[in-house]
Amino acid sequence: TILNILMQLRKCCNHPYLFPGIEDRKLDPMGDHIISNCGKMVLLDKLLARLFVRHNRALLFSQMTRMLDIIEDFCISKKYSYCRIDGGTSYESREDQIQAYNAPNSKIFLFLLSTRAGGLGINLQTADTVIIYDSDWNPQVDLQAQDRAHRIGQKKVVNVFRLITEETVEEKVIERAQQ
Repeated sequence: TILNILMQLRKCCNHPYLFPGIEDRKLDPMGDHIISNCGKMVLLDKLLARLFVRHNRALLFSQMTRMLDIIEDFCISKKYSYCRIDGGTSYESREDQIQAYNAPNSKIFLFLLSTRAGGLGINLQTADTVIIYDSDWNPQVDLQAQDRAHRIGQKKVVNVFRLITEETVEEKVIERAQQ
């Protein structure tokens, strides 16, 4: 039951809509409430807006595919072009999306990945920014995620942003990972 409690605490840090019945279904599903109801999303909104204007290309990793669903709604509402790979993505779709993102002059701004599905064998060297929305207990998993952009053929400096909610279980995850 401790693991279940930790998962619930991590969901609190990520977004309130991860809990059933919290989202007001009378509101526009793509409305600003997706952002305004979560401090981490407010920060992500500001970060992505700045990266978009500067023509950066970003990889965004999350442990939770349901969190990726929320971020996908956010991308649609902001009209950000994106690709997505998670555990349910077929091999063919995965390869097509990687090719589309890495294509010369690709206009795809953001690549959403579940941290575990976005592991070995994915080369996204055209990205120059990595955003880790929520960290894994195992630091190697986050390092493998960052390695998707740090590949042979990378021509730019890669910036890595790790979003951590202060004074929460997320700080404990990072502390444990650093040990």
